[in-house]
Amino acid sequence: MAFTGKYEIESEKNYDEFMKHTGIPSETTEKGQNFKIISEVQQDGQNFTWSQHYPGGHPITNKFTIGKECDMETVGRKKFKATVQMEGGKLMVDSPNFHFSSEIVGDKLVETSTVGGVTYERVSKRLA
Repeated sequence: MAFTGKYEIESEKNYDEFMKHTGIPSETTEKGQNFKIISEVQQDGQNFTWSQHYPGGHPITNKFTIGKECDMETVGRKKFKATVQMEGGKLMVDSPNFHFSSEIVGDKLVETSTVGGVTYERVSKRLA
């Protein structure tokens, strides 16, 4: 499947401002700047398991089916309900206060999150 794979962060844009805006404590933000977070995605048709593995911590795993409401958890451990849509090969989640999109570009996983007008972009390379 298109998204299935393991990915390691290669670059980030607007990390500090985004984390500050989402309420993540500055000491956590500083520690996270040097983490090589691994995202692991398993896609089975319209069903996804999306895990992010953090050094020294437990993974955050979200399971969802395209077009069906599900429970999700953020990096800040906030839980919310969302419906993931797929448009043109891009996964998207929209809510009044949050927008997330993810797509495969070449061998990279490109993720963009926007909260309250502040956008963060993460590009991860596929691991062999």
